[in-house]
Amino acid sequence: MGKRPRIWVWAPAPAKPPEAEKRAIAATCDAFIASVLVPRFLPEIRPSDFNYPIALYGKWHGNAYRFIQGWRTSGKHGPAGEFEQPFTRITYRGPDRFDLFWFRHTGQWWPMQEGLTLAEALAEIESNGVLHPTPGA
Repeated sequence: MGKRPRIWVWAPAPAKPPEAEKRAIAATCDAFIASVLVPRFLPEIRPSDFNYPIALYGKWHGNAYRFIQGWRTSGKHGPAGEFEQPFTRITYRGPDRFDLFWFRHTGQWWPMQEGLTLAEALAEIESNGVLHPTPGA
């Protein structure tokens, strides 16, 4: 049996939010992090002999806003330093429409839900344990 012919198809570029909308989304997400995630998952920084969380914050990466956990290493079991690990993201699809992803231990983003409003996405992040940051030691 012969090879199938390959077909080129057009795929539109991912939507990018206008700069004003991008700032508004970031402000809403930052307020959510400060009022919901930090008090619940990082009320205080507790140094340990291993890696321990030191911050929760977010930032844009292309058309996705990523929720990130900052970590510090003690230096007792290797070099001291800090690193960051994303734990969930919302990908902009259009005005007030987002796709929700979680970051697997394999380093891949996996889709959770599509077409959510920003409020729905933040409510899902708050209630779904898969989308929460990693607890500290």
